[in-house]
Amino acid sequence: FFFFFLLNSILWYLAKLSSVGSIRDEETCERLRGLIQRQVQICKRSVEVMDAVRRGAQLAIDECQFQFRNRRWNCSTLESMPVFGKVVTQGTREAAFVYAISAASVAFAVTRACSSGELEKCGCDHNVHGVSPEGFQWSGCSDNIAYGVAFSQSFVDVRERSKGQSSSRALMNLHNNEAGRKAILSHMRVECKCHGVSGSCEVKTCWKAMPPFRKVGNVIKEKFDGATEVEQRKVGSTKVLVPRNSQFKPHTDEDLVYLDPSPDFCDYDPRTPGMLGTVGRQCNRTSKAIDGCELMCCGRGFQTQEVEVVDRCSCKFHWCCYVKCKQCRKMVEMHTCR
Repeated sequence: FFFFFLLNSILWYLAKLSSVGSIRDEETCERLRGLIQRQVQICKRSVEVMDAVRRGAQLAIDECQFQFRNRRWNCSTLESMPVFGKVVTQGTREAAFVYAISAASVAFAVTRACSSGELEKCGCDHNVHGVSPEGFQWSGCSDNIAYGVAFSQSFVDVRERSKGQSSSRALMNLHNNEAGRKAILSHMRVECKCHGVSGSCEVKTCWKAMPPFRKVGNVIKEKFDGATEVEQRKVGSTKVLVPRNSQFKPHTDEDLVYLDPSPDFCDYDPRTPGMLGTVGRQCNRTSKAIDGCELMCCGRGFQTQEVEVVDRCSCKFHWCCYVKCKQCRKMVEMHTCR
């Protein structure tokens, strides 16, 4: 059970624990509960990187909650460990998403710290240089995604890679961790700046940049929707994951995989932390999708009430340089699950 629970303990202690403050010394690494010894050693060797890891953990939580805001399971967090509850200790699609987004967020945050000059161990990616086949000059600060990915692999994956963790769940976690990182690698983009008289593009310098993390979240959420149910098989001396249904095409390195079907998340279960149910959740009366009242409320029905909302309105730009708005109040219908 512990290694299923490990990543969530990291998320909790790095993203939520206010008493830690900033991770600045080796003693702090010893106090971070939930880390195995190998991770404590990595923390001590790379103390300066750990604040970026913590920011990545919070980024993962925020993105998970955004992507699942309109679903029965909305990635709510608990004031305990594991931070997402026992929902992700099972080999479900939801667990697949959490592991993927977490591995991606650590790689993203560490890479961003490299590019911003925050870390002595890394900086911009200077392997990208010279003139491209398209004729522009590689220059500027290309994101050092290779360093961010390598650190994510060493720190996040270490438990599953440790001796004796060759179970189907360990294989699932490792696969989804890598799929999360590939969501960044596959969507690296080229950004450019023109130089010349009056903004002409006589000379163009370009660099490689990571996509916005919202784009990464969108990609991983799409992979969640199309995730492949798998099972473990032994091929020679190697254990691998293959589609449970032989008629399904094999998954790629960028796809998410899961082992167990998800619960329906309809009802609160006090025996399962994180299984909060949908009573009181807001729903869309006109939608036929998962955010619609019929599906969100699991057929229990919903109640409607009028509530007052305050919006910015009549916004005007004033020279120079601010926007001034009025506050408008209006009554709207709000629907919540019974």
